[in-house]
Amino acid sequence: MLGLGAASGLVLASWLLSALNAEPATSSSPPGHRETPLPASPSPNDPSPPAPGRTNRPQPGTPDPPLPEIPGTGVLRQGDSGHGVYELQVRLRQIPGIYDDGAIDGRYGAEVKAALTRFQERYGVRGDESGVYGDHTRHALMLRTE
Repeated sequence: MLGLGAASGLVLASWLLSALNAEPATSSSPPGHRETPLPASPSPNDPSPPAPGRTNRPQPGTPDPPLPEIPGTGVLRQGDSGHGVYELQVRLRQIPGIYDDGAIDGRYGAEVKAALTRFQERYGVRGDESGVYGDHTRHALMLRTE
């Protein structure tokens, strides 16, 4: 589902979220030094703060909110270019017989489309147009590559 850069970005975001939600660590300030806590303020992306005693965390059983768009995670097709295509090419090269001598130049040409079609057919990927790198194909490729 995600390219290497996007995956590392998600790992970093997850780490930041867990670090922000963690219990405060004990202070290493010198004796007599008082730390002033930062005022609680809502996130600039949060239109309204939670009611007193409530958090912004989803309740059990509610669906997860959609993730923000990350560069390289949209649908890619012939004619596209950029970092997302570059990462797609790198992953395709990891599957023997799919894109063995293909260029890694960030351009989604006929050779990338043909390689992606071979991958989709070999692994029975359904749900994306043939030769198009959509969510189903991305997931299948990520399961088989690093």
